[in-house]
Amino acid sequence: MRRIGIKSIVLAASLAISSIGAADAAPQPSPIAPVAKPVEAAPVAASPAATQAAPASAAVSNDPMLAVDGAPAMAIDPKVGQPVDGLITIQPQVTPNGKQALWFHNWLLVPTITIITVFVLLLLVWVVIRYRKANNPVASKTSHNTILEVLWTGLPVLILLGLALPSIGLLQAQYKPAPKTAVTLKAIGNQWYWSYQYPDNGGFEITSNMLKEAGETGKGERARTAIDGPRLLATDNRVVLPVGVPIRLITTSNDVIHSWEIPAFWIKLDAVPGRLNETSFTIDKPGVYFGVCSELCGARHGYMPITVEAVAPAVFAQWVKAKGGTMPGAAAPAVTAAPAADVTANVTGPVEAGTATGPVRTTSATANPAGAGTVGQ
Repeated sequence: MRRIGIKSIVLAASLAISSIGAADAAPQPSPIAPVAKPVEAAPVAASPAATQAAPASAAVSNDPMLAVDGAPAMAIDPKVGQPVDGLITIQPQVTPNGKQALWFHNWLLVPTITIITVFVLLLLVWVVIRYRKANNPVASKTSHNTILEVLWTGLPVLILLGLALPSIGLLQAQYKPAPKTAVTLKAIGNQWYWSYQYPDNGGFEITSNMLKEAGETGKGERARTAIDGPRLLATDNRVVLPVGVPIRLITTSNDVIHSWEIPAFWIKLDAVPGRLNETSFTIDKPGVYFGVCSELCGARHGYMPITVEAVAPAVFAQWVKAKGGTMPGAAAPAVTAAPAADVTANVTGPVEAGTATGPVRTTSATANPAGAGTVGQ
């Protein structure tokens, strides 16, 4: 019995040591690397063999419509179209409605609030000093003053009327029906990404996902770089819209309520399942503008940004053609036997002055291993 007991103890100890070793050898989840400032990789010269093997890719790489993210290459102004560190004011506005709203805020609301606040503060100080017990031992028994009652009732009414008139005008301008010449953009909210359709341009569709940081990407994905935009705001596919042309924005949703918001456009329109909401705006200045979903829509609500690139109408027409779409009134493109290049995938990297300045990248949302969106990530 003693011998059997010793053997059992030795066997148990051996099994315990083996299990500890196996646990140490098991793969552990690697921690996310700290995000550093993105650095562009130097362009790598392709070998002659690779060039001959993929002539179609070389041809597509010269198309400026496929730069970076399937949109025309454009530099980002760090002080326009995105939050700026240290500033507390409203973003610079690039639409007529936005400029009207900014004027209303800066020259009517803020001065009115400041004057009322200072007046009430001075009135309280005067009452405390003038009617304190030491200075007014016998309290007044006045219970009615017609002039004061008319003033403190009439003045607020006049102030509210003065603010209501321009406010109603701004509200009316925001929901003014778009003209027939407007470009229609349909934004569809999903958990948790955006998809866009261009009904007036052949009905093609793009899908836009947030670009992840270095160390967070999976196989087949690329990380955000400085040329893409700020952290949590850069997307793999940008919405491209023409400058100086009215835009008809239509929003809806495939699941829960989302909200399409671009602060620089003064636009915030809910995307509600089963219904269409509509507004219109006109972009005055070319540039790249960032926004977010501003309606709490689930666990990854903060990870479905919006990126809009505003370009000249001629460039917009080129981009639509590169996407396989058509411009209103233009003849439909002839169908050829050769397969068309996948214009939804960027294979060129950023393009500047006709020269590739970055590594070869695939940024189409359809190349995301997780599917069209980022569900469950």
